[in-house]
Amino acid sequence: MANSLKNHFLIAMPSLNDSFFYHSVIYLCDHDDEGAVGLIINRPTQITLDELLNHINIHTDSKHLKTIPILFGGPLHKSQGMVLHDSAGKWDTSTQVADNIFLTTSTDILKDISADNGPEHILIALGYAGWGAGQLEQEIADNSWLTVAANDEVLFKTPSKQRWHAAASLLGVDINLLSNTVGHA
Repeated sequence: MANSLKNHFLIAMPSLNDSFFYHSVIYLCDHDDEGAVGLIINRPTQITLDELLNHINIHTDSKHLKTIPILFGGPLHKSQGMVLHDSAGKWDTSTQVADNIFLTTSTDILKDISADNGPEHILIALGYAGWGAGQLEQEIADNSWLTVAANDEVLFKTPSKQRWHAAASLLGVDINLLSNTVGHA
């Protein structure tokens, strides 16, 4: 696919009123002729990482993990954990998404994180968003999404509540000034 949006942000337009995607930013982990898969990166849940680790019987004494929220990654397979991170490792199910971004779905990375041996920057999500062949392209044509190349600053260093505005600003856009009305010229 010549115009893959892998390693891009999808930024929900103000007019997108879908309950799952309203004001969302999605990091696209994969995009090809068969569809797309991504993680919503600005929807923290009430669950913290230490609570998740406790739930899956991984012990930690790290106080830092109490402050890391688990994200709602999307409406598909909401019990599937996904770890987006910034460094390679020898975890069972890791996939390189970009030069310095990886996606791991195996619990062995959580064991390393609990022992402070994991990647420096992480986002952990439950669930993901997915599109079938041509579906995302149609939603973009329908003005549901803005797209921009992803960057580490927004992905890992910007607080989740600020990511919608920060991702739009990568395009030079103040998303608050965009119309809630969708139309085509």
